[in-house]
Amino acid sequence: MMNIRLYLADDDLDDRQLFMDALTEIQIPTVVKQFDNGIDLMDDLFSSKTMPDVIFLDLYMPIMDGFECLSDIRSFAKFSDIQIVVYSSIYRDREVKQLKEDGANQYLQKPPSYNELKTLLYQSLQTIQHNIDEKEVISKFKSLT
Repeated sequence: MMNIRLYLADDDLDDRQLFMDALTEIQIPTVVKQFDNGIDLMDDLFSSKTMPDVIFLDLYMPIMDGFECLSDIRSFAKFSDIQIVVYSSIYRDREVKQLKEDGANQYLQKPPSYNELKTLLYQSLQTIQHNIDEKEVISKFKSLT
């Protein structure tokens, strides 16, 4: 199993630290790059040679929020393989539906407990790992034909 290349964009340092702590306790290998705003995230995406497999994206950040980031990322074909998990404390049905229509792959509401966070991250990353593995199989198959 390869490391999942993960970007975490969240302006709340405590939330990022909790996320990182939970990641270290689940058995899915990841390499993480953190951002505290959407501008830095977008700059990195445009300048990086290696794309992340997944971006965990907080909605409410200063400078450039998660809504704008999602829209921008999904407007460029070269980012189409990146899975985006919206990771927010607020959950509104209409908003979640709109975010999925705009290209979010998953929506995770920040849970009230650390154990719930570990469970949610584990389930989310298992789905992401499955999607990555599936793409690799399809890519290998295509190169054989």
